[in-house]
Amino acid sequence: MYNHRLAIGPFSFSLSTNLSSVSRQIQQLYAHHLSYPCPSYTDFDVQVKTPLSHRRWFRPQVEFFMDEINPFKPLPRDQAYPMLEWGMNWCIANHAHHLFIVHAGVIEKNGKVIMMPATQGSGKSTLTAAMMLSGWRLFSDELALLSLQSEEVLPLARPINIKNDAIDILKHHFSQAEFGDIAHDTLKGTVALMKPSQESVTSMHQSSPLHCIVFPKYKAGSNASLSPLSAPEGFQRLIDNSFNYNVLGVEGFHKIADILQQTPCFEFEYSRFEDASETLENLVQNS
Repeated sequence: MYNHRLAIGPFSFSLSTNLSSVSRQIQQLYAHHLSYPCPSYTDFDVQVKTPLSHRRWFRPQVEFFMDEINPFKPLPRDQAYPMLEWGMNWCIANHAHHLFIVHAGVIEKNGKVIMMPATQGSGKSTLTAAMMLSGWRLFSDELALLSLQSEEVLPLARPINIKNDAIDILKHHFSQAEFGDIAHDTLKGTVALMKPSQESVTSMHQSSPLHCIVFPKYKAGSNASLSPLSAPEGFQRLIDNSFNYNVLGVEGFHKIADILQQTPCFEFEYSRFEDASETLENLVQNS
C-alpha cells in the first residue's frame, strides 16, 4: 500500500492506495506539496483501492474511503485518480463547517482575490486554469474557503479538474500546462487533472481578502463583457453555489450579507483567454 501525507492549504491529508497509477499521479501532480513538511495531525485519512472481490478479475473497480466511511458507489479502475480528487472535495465540503464554502474558482493578483462561482459547464475551471497559467496565483479550482471571522479567503491550491475539449485547448494555448492521465467516460465526461503552479503551492498558507465576485460564462464568439449584479441577485447566486449555507443557517446568512456590503458582484461573459485576462487584470488594478 502506497501512503502519502500532504499539507494542502489549511488541511492535512493522509492518502493511501494500492494502485501504482494513483500513487504515480500523486507524486506528479502534488510534487510541489511533497517538499513541504506535513503537520503531525491528520484531518482526513483517505484511501482509494481495489475491492477484494471477484470483480478485481473482470471489469475491475475502485472504491473511496474516508476512515471507514465509503460514501460513493465503485467506479471503473481507470477513473481511480479523478475519484480520489472528487473524494477529497467531498471530505472538505461535508466537514469543514468552520468555513463558508462556495463552489467557485478562486484566483489572486496584487493581494486581491477574485472569486468565480459557477455551475457545471460554465467554463469556470478552464478560466481558472488559464489565469493560473497566465501568472495569477491559484487559490482553488473547486472550493472557495471563506473565513467566518474575517474577510480573508484561504488558499487551497490543488490540481485543477479539466474536462473534455478544454484539455486540448489549454494544451494548445499553454505549452507549460502539465496534466496527469486522461480518464474517459466518467460522469463528467473526459477528465484530466492539471498540476498547480509552484508559486501557488509556495503561497498556499497565505490568505488574502476577497476583492470582488465574478460569475463567469463562456460563450463562443462573444466579446469580453462585465456587467454589475444587484446585491439581491448576488445573494441568491451565492446561496445556489454554496456547499454549506444550509448547515451554517443564520451564520451563513450574515456571512453573505457582510460579503455583499463590501464586495462588488459582476456577471462576466467571454470567449478568448486574452480578453478575459485583460478584463480581470483591470479589476485588480483600477479599484
